[in-house]
Amino acid sequence: MRLSAELIGNALSYINPLGERELLLRGHQITVIENMGTISKDVECIDFVDNRITTLGNFPKLPRVCTLLIGKNRLQQIQPTIAEQLPSLMNLMATDNKIKELADLDPLGKLQKLNSVHLMGNPVTSNENYRLWIIWRCKSLRYLDCSHVSQAERQKAVELFGTEEEPTELAMKIMSKRSATIDMSHGIERTSNGAGVSKLTGEEREKIKELLKNAKTLDEVARLQQMMESGKISI
Repeated sequence: MRLSAELIGNALSYINPLGERELLLRGHQITVIENMGTISKDVECIDFVDNRITTLGNFPKLPRVCTLLIGKNRLQQIQPTIAEQLPSLMNLMATDNKIKELADLDPLGKLQKLNSVHLMGNPVTSNENYRLWIIWRCKSLRYLDCSHVSQAERQKAVELFGTEEEPTELAMKIMSKRSATIDMSHGIERTSNGAGVSKLTGEEREKIKELLKNAKTLDEVARLQQMMESGKISI
């Protein structure tokens, strides 16, 4: 089912037990997030549980949204621009999805207010560095998979992965796997109503793919991911 303005307009909105204004969009077989510019400006929590969404993103800027429930979907990737779209996001419940690579979670690191993340039921959780990687990337995180993040874990994460300015060889190896999971067939920048406005050519996609494999710093990887997301080359 398409997430139309009509569906959003008819969706139940109420105050949840946490005192947030919640928009209920669960169980509609939605495949793509779109038309979110039509939601009420006072919405603080969005419930996308039990749909078929594959990509977390394509929101307009929603500065009041602090909780996102998107469990039981088909998530495989997170748009690099998620922090610009949801700058106040504090709580992310994304259990029972299909995220595989540690680097696919890196856009969460740009969410400066992110407090809790729950990812049980995703293939990525079987990676031996899973917990420490997210702790390293998400500096503000306090709870991961219902468990408190300890200072000892933060220190261990720095020992393993270094710093943003000087990542370890292991950190760069993990980052390099991000290119293998990017959906290279799209490369489209979308507006709030889901309309595509720019598309990469096959040659451009291959060029970015190669540059991602050879990136040396986290900033360089982030810049290339932004190009892939926007569909605009600036090399």
